[in-house]
Amino acid sequence: MLRWIDKFLNGITMYRLTLYVLAAFFLVAVLFAAFGVLSMSPLMLLFSLLFITVLCWATNTFFSLSFGAPTNVESVYITAFILVLLISPPASVGDGQYLELACWASIWAMASKYIIAIRRKHLFNPAAFAVALTALTLNQSASWWVATSAMAPFIFVGGLLMTRKIQRFDLVVSFFVVALLAILLPHLADTPSLGRLTRNVLANTPLLFFAFIMLTEPLTLPPQRLLRVVYGALTGLLFAPWIHLGSFTFTPELALVAGNVFSYLVSPKQKLFLTLKQKIPMAQDIYEFVFSSDRLLRFMPGQYLEWTLGHARPDTRGNRRYFTISSSPAESDIAVGVRFYPQSSTFKQNLLAMEPGGTIIASQLAGEFILPKDTTKKLVFMAGGIGITPFRSMVQDLLDRSEARSVTLLYSNRTASEIAYREVFAEAEKRLRLKVIYTLTDQKAVPTGWQGAVGRIDEQMIRREVPDFADRYFFISGTRAMVLAFADTLQRMGVSPSRIRQDFFPGFV
Repeated sequence: MLRWIDKFLNGITMYRLTLYVLAAFFLVAVLFAAFGVLSMSPLMLLFSLLFITVLCWATNTFFSLSFGAPTNVESVYITAFILVLLISPPASVGDGQYLELACWASIWAMASKYIIAIRRKHLFNPAAFAVALTALTLNQSASWWVATSAMAPFIFVGGLLMTRKIQRFDLVVSFFVVALLAILLPHLADTPSLGRLTRNVLANTPLLFFAFIMLTEPLTLPPQRLLRVVYGALTGLLFAPWIHLGSFTFTPELALVAGNVFSYLVSPKQKLFLTLKQKIPMAQDIYEFVFSSDRLLRFMPGQYLEWTLGHARPDTRGNRRYFTISSSPAESDIAVGVRFYPQSSTFKQNLLAMEPGGTIIASQLAGEFILPKDTTKKLVFMAGGIGITPFRSMVQDLLDRSEARSVTLLYSNRTASEIAYREVFAEAEKRLRLKVIYTLTDQKAVPTGWQGAVGRIDEQMIRREVPDFADRYFFISGTRAMVLAFADTLQRMGVSPSRIRQDFFPGFV
């Protein structure tokens, strides 16, 4: 079952998954309203969706044109769905109180991404900021009507899918633990009622929707695991209804806005507008894209960026991707290596068609797949296909700094023509004593005179090529399925999980 779920999740971007999950919540709510499970009109729910979506789209279009920024339609629809699920639908089409609240919230949700931004990076979750602002200026608060016992099972299942996709269980768990403890703290003496109260908190408060949908918005998350845990715990504490500063009481949306401020302070603050300089064929169906940047990017080898490429009629995988930086920090340009398939997404089709002078946006620098500071640790890099890109960055960085480490690279490809960055690794073999083992998995395509290994990277190959494997730290990069398979092999060999570092970034497809 989990394998089927992961196969589905790997074929869709996290933004499109979020959109589908929110749409499913809405459709369930319409059905429940039609059958009387929810005390609201299904027609007014549909009206609310239409009204808020049109306002969000129009406002976003206006500001994107005014600021010269590409429009991300998925983000517009995601924010619109969230607002619809937070703001109670009108009693009628002419409900003035609803129209004022929905109009003000929709406009500010979109405007905040452009106006309340520093160095082109917006600070706040758009929906949370908008409903917080309406409460402060209009004295009208979002009802969070989606947080009902009838909707709770659907929110839980959809939320788990999203969290599994983006691998942010550390964030969600830290929030849940602190929020539940903070909420239940005043009632700890009433032991018999704790179970009932806990069930009520989970089913009839915004806790689930807040944690799975609002808190996990990628653009306002800290980039590192420890900081995400602190972010989740801080927001969880402020989520408790009895937390206040003097007469000022936190609401869920204000708790998230406060958490966003913390996240901004500890996160990279750059949004880069990059211009393509070169498109270099490196191997079969693999190109390196070299971009000049409008500003300096400080990063550590192995980290990744979110890339946004505006184009017409994007497919279900959207117009955003996460790519690991293949260049080193010492190189003046920013480069990424990308593999293309016959049935590539519209994003990749447009990227491949890009000519020098074309532009793309990169932001959200993140990733903890980086070299250990202790240079005496012996390392093994395990890569499959285009998963070699973080290791190119790491090895080039070692070359730039003339820093020799004990490193063995196991690099698997289907055929020899798919091997990328040979020249970098060859130079590192000479200068830094890097040990490189290339292996080909298509035994029928092994070229005459091949000097490398043949077959998949398995326990036998690891024991043969890395006899001191028990003393080494392993870094694994490639498809999610390959990374998990290599990690399982290493653990069966007795390698501690603490010595295994897996490359991951959200939305890997």
